[in-house]
Amino acid sequence: MTTPATAWPLENAVFSAAMLAHRLPWADAPARALGLDSLTREGAARGVLAHLRRSRSGRPVRLRTPFGPFLVPLGPAGTAGLLAAGAAADALAPAVRLDAAGRRHGLHPHVPLPPDAAPPAAAFAGPLAEELRRVAGARRDDHTLPWEVWRPGLLRAARRVVAGAAAAEDTLLSEVLLRTAAAAGSRAHDGRAAALRRRIAPYLADPEPGTVAAGLASAHAVVPGARTAGAVTSDAGRTEAVLAHTLAVVSEAAVGTALQALALAAAGVPDAAGGPAGAVALALDVFPPVEAAVHPVRSRFVWDGTAVEPGTEILAAPAWLRDAADTAPAGRDGVHAGEAGDCPDAAESGGTGGVRGRALGSEGPSPLCGSATGCTATAFAALVAEEIVRFFTATARPSLLSPALTADRIPLTLAPHTLLMAVPPAGTLPAAPAAGPGSYAVLARADADRLDALARGLADCAAEPGWSGDETGEAFRMRLLDHAERCTRAASDVRAAARFLAD
Repeated sequence: MTTPATAWPLENAVFSAAMLAHRLPWADAPARALGLDSLTREGAARGVLAHLRRSRSGRPVRLRTPFGPFLVPLGPAGTAGLLAAGAAADALAPAVRLDAAGRRHGLHPHVPLPPDAAPPAAAFAGPLAEELRRVAGARRDDHTLPWEVWRPGLLRAARRVVAGAAAAEDTLLSEVLLRTAAAAGSRAHDGRAAALRRRIAPYLADPEPGTVAAGLASAHAVVPGARTAGAVTSDAGRTEAVLAHTLAVVSEAAVGTALQALALAAAGVPDAAGGPAGAVALALDVFPPVEAAVHPVRSRFVWDGTAVEPGTEILAAPAWLRDAADTAPAGRDGVHAGEAGDCPDAAESGGTGGVRGRALGSEGPSPLCGSATGCTATAFAALVAEEIVRFFTATARPSLLSPALTADRIPLTLAPHTLLMAVPPAGTLPAAPAAGPGSYAVLARADADRLDALARGLADCAAEPGWSGDETGEAFRMRLLDHAERCTRAASDVRAAARFLAD
């Protein structure tokens, strides 16, 4: 019986510095400008983990950080095996999400979705397409789908698929869901969870056919208590918890993963260009919404001859196991450049292709909810995301306008809210503006709206507390405010020109 090895002080220091740097928005601006991914905050953290993977033969290692000590498995097979052993011994407490800056965020309690409760694609494809047509109909004149259109439209689509047409209209349901997850571990959680159950109950009492709610009602789903983290004990409460968890996972996949998959496919990334299933699998692999999860250990268990004691916190960070140098798409064997050679664990697991297979199945941790041993709702959510990608690629010609993305270089991070996609109808070219003042006035007003939105975004960024730490940060903040003011003035001028053209 052995105990996990501890990282060297210098390794701890570099990893901690990379996490702390995420609280300083300007920290890696020069490295990003030069395209030096390995010197960015994400690159430094991944570089340390890659070094540990090579030097420790892929065995889990203890890392000490300002945000607490963690036991970090260094490969996909090791992560899956360690968490599976902890779950089998009922030794793991509910997980929380850890962001790159070391902040903890609540996750919706994982409650297993019975496989027979998830409707097949044929059952929900029609209602989903109806919602997606609404989203496509809200495109701007230049065929773009901004985040402020995409997000509410896809949240509505997720509610429709999971709970029915009445739930699609219930925008407050998504808000209560988000606030309940955010309150996990706090005193406010019980009250918000009760409010969420009350909100969900009507959709289970009179479920719409072809939805998850109908599947749960017809199956009279009973969730095993040992596998239900944080759920209430009554049968009705468990069913409501299953529906809430499924809605949370499907919402995440529809809003974030589907958009990332569309961006990867539009950029021509090989693994994403083959079809919706490949695009969604790649997006979940390289940009998992739960990029890192902390699993507290509440009782002792043993994995592969290593004793894990109570009080340990296991940091499962699949997204951070990609090295900064590992930005090329997977080859035919699904292994990124340098991965199999660096770590036996990576080769044994089949590289990223193996991660994808486990992420959506029942053996590995879920990329969408932080479950230690897989999640049926995640597999269903991936199916919904595939249908979303299929709809837009079949009815439109998606193209990624920003940020810049090339087929031979996948970035370390790709935040969904930063993506701007254009989806002109299939078989048509973007319409050229008519050579008349009125048509140019319409375009000018749209440009003015975009400038106003950009100004608001810059002002919001400047309001972040991280800028106020020192003189350098304050200088960056003032520069952002200057740019925001210029955008506001430009929007006013463009809007005045539009009025002149329209008169």
